[in-house]
Amino acid sequence: MDERLKIYEEKMTKSFDSMMRDFAGIRAGRANPHVLDKIKVDYYGTPTPVQQVGNVSVPEPRMLQIQPWDKSLLKAVEKAILTSDLGINPNSDGSVIRLVFPELTEERRKELVKDIKKKGEAAKVAMRNIRRDANENFKKLNKASEISEDDQKELETKIQKITDKYVADVDKAVEEKSREILTV
Repeated sequence: MDERLKIYEEKMTKSFDSMMRDFAGIRAGRANPHVLDKIKVDYYGTPTPVQQVGNVSVPEPRMLQIQPWDKSLLKAVEKAILTSDLGINPNSDGSVIRLVFPELTEERRKELVKDIKKKGEAAKVAMRNIRRDANENFKKLNKASEISEDDQKELETKIQKITDKYVADVDKAVEEKSREILTV
């Protein structure tokens, strides 16, 4: 592949991966340890991911259990979960924290699907912006006589094909995640 295209494809890959990480945090009534990915605990003055301060397990389909390695962190982990946008109250018994995920209502599922579609649309906009930047760069290269007009057209065609592939991947991922959320 042309080096000039590679950097733009890498940017599109990063946009797609970012969207997929966002999707991993959207729960479908089942407990998924990835919902904790963005939650940081104050660990001796350093914001640290929950997974790095304790053991996270899924003892039941709708429950996450967090067992901090250092018992003194129990309150800090609880506080981090309460202040996050998770919307779940942690239950603590002094040694472990349990997060019980309620069944999703149909209304909440539809809200989540809207959110998924919004994130998918944002990813597609990001990819189109990357394509636009690439095309502007190709025009500059042509103006500077570094590439011919035919090369410019060929690069623009190739970046369009790459963009189309990623947009299709986004649509497919949005469809799959929406189906997962709507499945009761």
